[in-house]
Amino acid sequence: MSAQAHEVVRVPLGDRAYDIRIGRGLIERAGEAIAAVAPGAACAIVTDDNLAREHLPTLEAALERAGVRSARIVVAPGEASKSYSVFATVCDAVIAARMERGDVVVALGGGVVGDLAGFVAAVVRRGMRFVQIPTSLLAQVDSSVGGKTGVNSPHGKNLVGAFHQPSLVLADVGVLDTLPAREFRAGYAEVVKYGLIDDPGFFAWLEQNHRGVFAGGPERTHAIRASCAAKAAMVARDEREEGDRALLNLGHTFAHAFERLTFYDGSRLVHGEAVAIGLCCAYRFSNRQGLCAGQDAGRVEGHLRTVGLPTRIRDIPGWEAGADAILDAMFQDKKVKRGALTFILARGVGQSFIARGVEADPVRAFLDEELGRP
Repeated sequence: MSAQAHEVVRVPLGDRAYDIRIGRGLIERAGEAIAAVAPGAACAIVTDDNLAREHLPTLEAALERAGVRSARIVVAPGEASKSYSVFATVCDAVIAARMERGDVVVALGGGVVGDLAGFVAAVVRRGMRFVQIPTSLLAQVDSSVGGKTGVNSPHGKNLVGAFHQPSLVLADVGVLDTLPAREFRAGYAEVVKYGLIDDPGFFAWLEQNHRGVFAGGPERTHAIRASCAAKAAMVARDEREEGDRALLNLGHTFAHAFERLTFYDGSRLVHGEAVAIGLCCAYRFSNRQGLCAGQDAGRVEGHLRTVGLPTRIRDIPGWEAGADAILDAMFQDKKVKRGALTFILARGVGQSFIARGVEADPVRAFLDEELGRP
């Protein structure tokens, strides 16, 4: 792909439709792209310390070339920045920078920065425009698309937030070349998820082509585009997760519980690793309930383990929590309805479905089995 070429996935939401642009060199051309979707607007760039060193100067130079005034707001890297206190600090910084309602909040970073900055954009001056420039694989294929924004509560992950769609997503695949291997692998779990939801052909393609995805060849761009297209289609059908958009949470009821019980400590467990374990748990639990074949559950676990991702709760360093603690964390999940658990389960690879009103007892028995406890 040439420096100027990029692919486009359209998120069709009527007068709030927007493009996801995927390619190399997009940060260097971000000024002209942002000026085109928000003529005359200024930008408040929210990023973290790591990205401020690596990519913020390129973005600021691009905005300056396009005649766009910008202000930088830098937070600490990691899940801890998705907190009430950091959210308030960023809101105040946007206001202090004299950003107006018609101006743009730009998220330059991974999922944490995107979720935080998007929530700020949703509420400051009762709603500002928002541009996502995701810098991790996980953010490029998942969290930057669809308008979910928010911060964490002590009671659970992403429990405080809003739906606020971006005006543009710029997925610069070049930034992934320097992404730490662990972070890239974690993002890959979300890529696999799209195949497991409803596209067995894509999952089979990943089984055959994952080496190219990791090596950074054309397979990487194809995987990102396919993932974005799958999510865009789901968001267009069900923007506010009142129906089948919930399928995007495959593995996440387990994953969010694991994250909460490790206190969002990224040295022990990052989101994509939790998702990998959650995907495997969802398939093993489905098998235990007689919904899908053991060979399907084994196939999912085998592929994730092949690329170096954890697949069992016991793979989480220092894990001590029991089944009841995991269940308690699950009951704070956003998908709980009238006190009953909701899971995304599967009848096979690419055959997921929403299972509502799941009883706690079979889940507890499954978790005890997973933990190797009687």
